Amino acid sequence: MRLQSPWPPRLNSGTQPPAERLADTLAEDILAGTLAAGDRLPAHRDLAWRLEIGVGSVTRAYAMLERRGLVRSVKGRGMFVSARPGSHNSFLDLASNMPPPMFSDRALARTLNRLARSVDPALFNIYPPVAGHIEHRRIMAHWLEELGLTTAPEQLLLTSGAQQALSVAFSVAHQHADLVLTESLTYPGMLGAIRQTGAALQGIAMDERGMCPAALEEALAGLRGQRAVLYLTPTMHNPTTATMDRQRREDIVRLCRRFDALIIEDGVYVCKPDNALPDLISLAPERVFHVSSLSKILSPGLRIGALTPPEPFREACLAALLCSSLMIAPLSYAMMAQWMQDGTATSVRQSLRTEAARRRALAASVLGPRMVTPAYDAFHVWMPMPASHAHTVITQARSYGVLVTDPAPFHAEAKSEPSGVRLCLGPAPLPDLTEALHRVRAACMATEPKVSRDTIPIA
Repeated sequence: MRLQSPWPPRLNSGTQPPAERLADTLAEDILAGTLAAGDRLPAHRDLAWRLEIGVGSVTRAYAMLERRGLVRSVKGRGMFVSARPGSHNSFLDLASNMPPPMFSDRALARTLNRLARSVDPALFNIYPPVAGHIEHRRIMAHWLEELGLTTAPEQLLLTSGAQQALSVAFSVAHQHADLVLTESLTYPGMLGAIRQTGAALQGIAMDERGMCPAALEEALAGLRGQRAVLYLTPTMHNPTTATMDRQRREDIVRLCRRFDALIIEDGVYVCKPDNALPDLISLAPERVFHVSSLSKILSPGLRIGALTPPEPFREACLAALLCSSLMIAPLSYAMMAQWMQDGTATSVRQSLRTEAARRRALAASVLGPRMVTPAYDAFHVWMPMPASHAHTVITQARSYGVLVTDPAPFHAEAKSEPSGVRLCLGPAPLPDLTEALHRVRAACMATEPKVSRDTIPIA
């Protein structure tokens, strides 16, 4: 005798087609454990009759769930729930902020074979100059020029990734400042570096275009003769994805000049030249420490950053870089030079922009208005929500087998608002990313307040 389905048919409300709403409803119950692995789903015609929808809608909903791996079809028996996602300690990663891998085994092998024939042994036999070999600095300067930033190779300092560049910039700038100002939400790595020094830290209010000039002016005016250093990410802010327009950038620079504040500009997400979005260093080279990197726009394994300090602070930055006791691996130097000279780096950067747009569109199609649509290319998106709700969504997503970053490390100060959930779109292969986004949406739906029909006003 055929087993009856234990699922009581229901259909979430909404404006989507019935097939999508049915798929969402079933996915929600499968992920929540209401339906267990091996449970049978209702027969197509019976379910369609009970929900008052078309049989075709049931067929499409079941097909969506099967593509996601949540159900499986057994010929002659019907549709059954697959093993519950996350039940085998396997998690889908939406917490690691990095681009997807673009270098195949064959491409890497080709590069290493070329290097074996052409690499300079001096790279491996002697310590490099503190700021990097001048030839490598010329190559990096040319790369940055392709991104819209003109800088002299002699002014450029190569570092072991953006984190080292930020630490060097801060260690020098902090000696000339009494207070550190950042966006109210910002990169946890920089917040950690600031807090380790015991420096006074204040978060500045943000809106959809980044740091608010009015709030910054109020903070700077309150210093009464003291000096501040400002850390901010004007392009594709982490975590909120805000990008400052030209007017906002000019307003920030004007205030920093008026109050003689220094600026550390995090430019690691800049991936294309844009005259409408000038780097802050081009607007105020006398006070901006500009940081860039290859890891976010080329390859996470290529740990090479670049620091362009204001001329009066260059020697101090060299000394701080020397004291940091980190050096770029010679092989990373050689691979950077090879890829930038043979066009590989440019090709990969352009491919990553295309892939970022594709994944951003995928996220928007799944998450809808819950997500802020970024105005720039990168591999993270932002869902604004109260801190308490964010923690609930993250916990629920983990129970569904998805890892998401807790928002607390992004807060410059111990405040609950504004807050939200950052989703990183880079690490997971596209099918896994699709499933992870659906699970996050299910987590949001499971934790959002349910509106009773009794509370809906009657027109």
